[in-house]
Amino acid sequence: MAAPLAIVRYVAVQRVIFGPHSKYVCRASQIQVCVFYHFQNVTNKFSSAAIAKKDVSTPMSKTYHSSEVETEWYDWWIDKGFFTPHKPSDDQKVFSLLLPPPNVTGSLHLGHALTGSVQDAVVRWHRMKGYTTVWIPGTDHAGIATHAVVERKLMKETGRTRHDLGREAFVQQIWKWKEEHGSTISNQMKLLGLSLDWSREYFTLDKRLNEAVNKAFCELYLRGLIYRDKRMINWSCALQSSVSDIEVDKKSFEVPTLLQVPGSENGVQVGILSRFAYQIKDSDEKLVVATTRLETMLADTAVAVNPQDIRYSHLVGKQLVHPFDKSRLIPIIADSFVDMEFGTGAVKITPGHDPVDYEVGRRHGLPIIEILNDDGTLHKDIPDFGGLGRFQVRRKLKDTLSNLGLYCGDTGQSTVLPICSRSGDIIEPRLKEQWFLDCQNMAQLAMQAVESGQLNLVPKNNEIIWWEWLTKSQDWCLSRQLWWGHRIPVYTCNKSKETTCAMNEEEAKVKLKSASVYQDDDVLDTWFSSSLLPFSVLGWPQKTLDLEQYFPQQLMETGQDILFFWVSRMVMLSLELTGRLPFHKVLLHGMVRDAHGRKMSKSLGNVIDPLDVIKGTTLQNLEKRLEEGNLNPKEIDTARLGLHQDFPNGIAQCGADALRFTLCSLNAKNVDINFDVTNVESKLRFCNKIWQSFKFIFSKLPSDFKPLNTLELYGKEDGTDLWILSKLSIMVQLCETHFATHNFHLVTAALQQFWYQELCDVYLESVKPVFQSDDVQWQEAIQQILFLCAETFVLAAAPFMPFLCEELYQRLPSRDVGKAESVCIAEYPKPDKFHWSNDSVHTSMEQCLEIIHYIQKLRKDFNIMGTKSKAYLQTDNSVYNELLTLHKPCLLSLSKSGDIRVIKPSDQVTEMCTEVYVNPELKVKVELKGTSVDLTQELDRLQKKKENQEQDKKELNEKLDKFLRKNKGDSQKAIHLKNKIAALDKDVYKLDQMIQALQGNYQR
Repeated sequence: MAAPLAIVRYVAVQRVIFGPHSKYVCRASQIQVCVFYHFQNVTNKFSSAAIAKKDVSTPMSKTYHSSEVETEWYDWWIDKGFFTPHKPSDDQKVFSLLLPPPNVTGSLHLGHALTGSVQDAVVRWHRMKGYTTVWIPGTDHAGIATHAVVERKLMKETGRTRHDLGREAFVQQIWKWKEEHGSTISNQMKLLGLSLDWSREYFTLDKRLNEAVNKAFCELYLRGLIYRDKRMINWSCALQSSVSDIEVDKKSFEVPTLLQVPGSENGVQVGILSRFAYQIKDSDEKLVVATTRLETMLADTAVAVNPQDIRYSHLVGKQLVHPFDKSRLIPIIADSFVDMEFGTGAVKITPGHDPVDYEVGRRHGLPIIEILNDDGTLHKDIPDFGGLGRFQVRRKLKDTLSNLGLYCGDTGQSTVLPICSRSGDIIEPRLKEQWFLDCQNMAQLAMQAVESGQLNLVPKNNEIIWWEWLTKSQDWCLSRQLWWGHRIPVYTCNKSKETTCAMNEEEAKVKLKSASVYQDDDVLDTWFSSSLLPFSVLGWPQKTLDLEQYFPQQLMETGQDILFFWVSRMVMLSLELTGRLPFHKVLLHGMVRDAHGRKMSKSLGNVIDPLDVIKGTTLQNLEKRLEEGNLNPKEIDTARLGLHQDFPNGIAQCGADALRFTLCSLNAKNVDINFDVTNVESKLRFCNKIWQSFKFIFSKLPSDFKPLNTLELYGKEDGTDLWILSKLSIMVQLCETHFATHNFHLVTAALQQFWYQELCDVYLESVKPVFQSDDVQWQEAIQQILFLCAETFVLAAAPFMPFLCEELYQRLPSRDVGKAESVCIAEYPKPDKFHWSNDSVHTSMEQCLEIIHYIQKLRKDFNIMGTKSKAYLQTDNSVYNELLTLHKPCLLSLSKSGDIRVIKPSDQVTEMCTEVYVNPELKVKVELKGTSVDLTQELDRLQKKKENQEQDKKELNEKLDKFLRKNKGDSQKAIHLKNKIAALDKDVYKLDQMIQALQGNYQR
C-alpha cells in the first residue's frame, strides 16, 4: 500500500536527476520514484525505515566534545520532516526565506558560514514561535566560474580547449563535473546544521527554472525592455566573454609591478606611465602625451587638452600625424575633463577602447577605431602588429617609437587596473554588440519602494547608497559569450534572417514560419536567473500553491557587497514581472575579514576554511593545501609566514555550534566583520561550560523529578533565588527584543551574560550549601528553579547552537504535558510567561556582589583564600541587615566566609582584622585570627608596595607635566596619563586602608 511521500524521509533517498521530474532512489531498496516539484505533492512508490533518535540515556561525558554531540541529530531532524512545512492554517503566520545560492563550483567559506548561521538563527526562531517556515536551498550554475574551472581541467588533463571539443560535448563535460562535485557545498551546509527545506532544493539550470528564465526574457523582450546594441562593456580576453562589474576587481599598483596574466609567459609590467610624441602637421613642434596602455595608441582618434591650459591653447584645432598611418590625421580638441596635472596635461583619446574616451568621442563626434580580436590579439590587417598579443604590441611599440625618435621615456605611476576575478586577466573595455535590459523605469520603482517604506533596508544607511546607485544605474548587459548557462531564447530564421523571441525552438519555428532556425549563441548573465529566484523557485510563471503561500518572502538576508548586483535586480524584476516586491525587508551583513581587519586572501595565508574550524586541522595540513594551490613561489612564502603567525598550532576542533555562535556574536551589520579563530575557541569553552553546568544541574535533580508546568514559588526562596528568576526574565525579554530587531550579537550577549556571569558564577555557587543542608523544601524549590533556567536557556539558545541544545533538551526531564518532540519545534520562550523581573532584588544583589568582591579581594591580598574566617559589615545603615537576611547563603558561599555579621561603627572587634571601605557608609572587615598571616611581614610588604605605587605616580605626574608644557589641551596621550594616575590614586588609598587596619591590630 502506497504511503504519502511526506513520511519517506529525505535522508533515506538520493536525488539522481535535476529538473522538474527529479528521480529519487531508496538507499535501502534501490527502488526509484519520480517527484514532481516537491516531496509533499506526490505519493511514494516505496517505504523506508525511519531514522532512530539518538540515544541520550547514557551518562554525559566528562567534558564537552563537539564531534560526539553534533552527530546523528541532523539525519533525525530531516527524517522527522521538521524543516519541511505543512500547509499553513488560515490563522497561521508564514515566514519564507531564500538562501543566497552558492556557486556549484564552490565549497563553504566564511561568507557562506556567516550567511547560513544568521539565516538559520532567524528561521529557527520563527519556527519555534509557531510560524510556518520555509527556507529554500539551492546552488547557482555560476556561468563564468564553472566554465573556467572545467575548461582549466580539460586543458590540464587532455591539452584541449572547449573549441576543440565543441559546444555540446563541452557542456556535457560540465554536467558530468557538476554531478560529481555539485553536492559538496550542500553537504557542508548540513554539517553546519542549517535547517533548510531540502525537499525544495533547486539548481538554477533545472528545467523548470530554465522555463521561468525564458518566460521572463520573452516578457521583457515583448515589452521592449530587452534590446540588442553595440556598447562599451567589460571584456575578458582569457574567457573571450563579456563579464559583469561584480566579476571585475579593481586592484591598485603603487609601484611598477610584474603581473602574471593568462597568455603571457613572462608577465606584464604594470604601474608604468609611458610618454611619446605626436608630430604636429605642417610644424616642427611635437605634442607629448602619456598613457599606461601604450598599445591603444594604434586606435587613437584625437588628443585632448584642458581649455584653461595656456600651454596648449595655441594648438587647439590643429592636427597630429599618426606615426604608423601618415594618412590619418588626429585633431587636438579642448575638453574640461582633462586633468592638467596628470601626465603631460595632454590626453590621447581612444573611443574604441576606453569608456571615458568613448564619451569624449561622442561629445566631439570622433571616429571609432577598434584594434582587438576577442582573444586579445590585434586585427591581422594592422601593419607590423597584426596577430600579435596586446602586451607583445606594447613592448614592440616602445622599441619602434624609440627608433622613430618619438618615445620620451617612462616613469612609475600608481595605477588602478580592472582584473577579472575568474581568470586573473586584465579587463579590456570594448565596444561589442550585446543584449541589454532597459533598467531606467524599473530603477525608479525600486527607489520608490524604499522611499515609501514598503521595502526596508537594514542597516538604514544603505538607503542612501541604494538611491545613489539606482539614480546612476546603466542598462544591464545580459549576454555572455559562454556555453554554460541559460541560452538566450532568441531565434533566427536561416533563410530570411528574421528573428523572434520564443520559449523553445518549436515555438520559434511556428512564429517564424520556418522549419530551419538557429538560436542565439550567447548565454545570459548568471545574475539574471538568480534575480528571478524569489518567485521562480516557487513555481512562477505557473500559479502554484507555493507561490500563493510563500511569496513574497518576509526577509532577504545577504552581503552588502551584492546589494546592487543581486538585491536591486531581484526587486526590479519582481516588480516588473509579478507586480509585487520579492520581500519586505533586506538585512545586509558586511564583509568577513581576518582578525587584523585585512581582506581574506590566499596570498596572505589568512583564508579560514569553516570546515577547518569545525573539524580542526594542523599547521602542516594548512601548508600542504597552500602548496597545492596556484600561487607563485613568492606568494607562497608570504602566505606561509602568515599561517605561522596566525595559526602556529593549527586550528583546534571547535565544532559547528561554537562557530555559529561566534559568527552570530559579531555585529553583522558592520561594514567590516573581523573574524578571529581564538574567539571560536572561547565559544567552545562556553559550550563546555554549558555542558558542565548541566551536569551539575542534573546531579541535583532526583530520578523521579517532575518539573511543574507553571512555576509555583514554595515560599522558601531567598533573595538570590528571586534574583536569578528576575535575571532569567530579563534574558528572555532581551532575546525577544534583539531577535525582532536583527541584533543577533546582542541576543548572544544576553545568553552569555545570563549563563556565564549570573547563573554559573553566582547562582550555582550560592546554592551548593543548600543541597548540603536538611532543608528539603528549599532544595525542591531550587530544583524547580534550576530546571526552569536550564530549559529556558536551551530553548533560547537553540537557534544558535542547535546540536548542543538538542542534546541537552532531550536529556531534560519531561513535563507531564507539552514537551515538544524536538528543540527544533519547541516553543521559544515568551516574555509574558516570565514575570519575575524585580528592580529592588537587582539592587540588593548588586550590593551583595560588591561586598563579596571586597571580601574576596581582602582574602586574596592576605593569601587566606583557603580559610573560613569571619567577616563583618560595619555600618549604621539598616539596609545591610535586610540585605544579609535576603542573601546570607549567597554571601557566605561566594565570599568563602565562616560567618558574616552586621556591626555598628562603634562596635569593637577583638580579633585581628583587615578592612576596607566598600562605600562611605560601609566598611568590610575580615578576621585574620587562625590564619598564617605574619603581621610584621604583611605590614612591610604593603608599605613597600605603597612606596612603589607612589614612586610610579610621581614619575607619571612628571611625565604629564612635561607633556603639557610642550602641548596644549588634553590630547589622547594626556588623557591616558591622567587615567593611569587616577588608578594609582585608588590603589594607594586602598593600601593605606589595609596598612591602617594592620597597625590597629598591632595596637590590640
